[in-house]
Amino acid sequence: MTKNSIMKVPIQIFTRRMGRIVLISLSIILAFVLVLAGVLLVMSPGKPKPFLDKNGKVIAGSISEKIYVNINGVKQGMFIESKNKNNPVLLFLHGGPGMPEYTFFEKYCPQIANSFTVCYWEQRGSGLSYKNDILASSETTEQLISDTLSVTNYLRNRFGQQKIYLMGHSWGTYLGIQVAARDPQLYKAYIGVGQVSQQRESEIQAYQYMLGQYQADGDKNMVKKLETYPVTKYVSALNAYLKSSLRDNAMHKLGIGTMHDMHSVITGIFFPVMESRAYTLGEKINIWRGKAFLKNSTDLENQMLSTDLTIRVPKLDIPTYFFSGIYDYTVSHTLAESYFKKLQAPIKGFYLFKDSAHSPMFEEPDKFMHIMQEDVLTGKNNLADIK
Repeated sequence: MTKNSIMKVPIQIFTRRMGRIVLISLSIILAFVLVLAGVLLVMSPGKPKPFLDKNGKVIAGSISEKIYVNINGVKQGMFIESKNKNNPVLLFLHGGPGMPEYTFFEKYCPQIANSFTVCYWEQRGSGLSYKNDILASSETTEQLISDTLSVTNYLRNRFGQQKIYLMGHSWGTYLGIQVAARDPQLYKAYIGVGQVSQQRESEIQAYQYMLGQYQADGDKNMVKKLETYPVTKYVSALNAYLKSSLRDNAMHKLGIGTMHDMHSVITGIFFPVMESRAYTLGEKINIWRGKAFLKNSTDLENQMLSTDLTIRVPKLDIPTYFFSGIYDYTVSHTLAESYFKKLQAPIKGFYLFKDSAHSPMFEEPDKFMHIMQEDVLTGKNNLADIK
């Protein structure tokens, strides 16, 4: 046997062993993926839970459904829930653009169904309303205002109520306050949670706060990352910063993002959505597809950034309530308070939540519901921090 022949034998043995290792590794990965897919499918029957009494029977007069409605020529999805469908109707406008929030009400504030018949409409291009062939050009503020009014009229007609309540969160407040100004006769009151006012200024203030905080904390790595986006100097830098993952990661690390106690988008947002049994697996995937589409392919975020609502909507003709978290830098609570003071409305209430960031209804649900019952439903502002 030659020297070369002797060397080939160990190489062949090594190659065969590596081949087996790779094959075994791929098999393990494939098995894991199949198991994970199976678990997700089992966890995703796609049906909201009915409201049951103590005997396990569906409560008479309750409603818990997922439906699709033709809204301005496009099939759009929504959840409607209430323990008594004769309750006052509340249309909720979710944040984003493109981030449905039914899952989070289901987890953190289910008691809202005791007092309201809530419609969690998933806006054009979002979640249940996402379609592969949707045109980016159809996603405009004006179109979404029109869609909101159409959903409003659907709810008014279906539940036989002349007026309903309108509540927005984050991006939903940018949309909702313009809707309330456009057709106030359709609504009993407007509720803005994390109310947008001057969002470009809000983003700059948040960036400056975080940069200063991370400098004070000695977090040189985060400071370096933030400084790669000279947000205060260039509009292009702000746009790039907002499209990156840095903004959300930096905010959540400091507890000034979605919730004060939420420090990870993955565990705080992604996991709860994927665990929800109200969506099918395909619908869950469409939530993330819709969010990416609206953020990266449409001009919606820029439309919000370039709009000064203190100028566009200086007055509302219906009772108006703003809810803000003291730790909220996603949408500046100080700018929201300043807007509130200028805003003309027949009844006003501003409520500051001392343990919340951007989502008081999920972080302090008992206080949130107390205000909704004692002030909003009665048309008063007895509990307001500023009158």
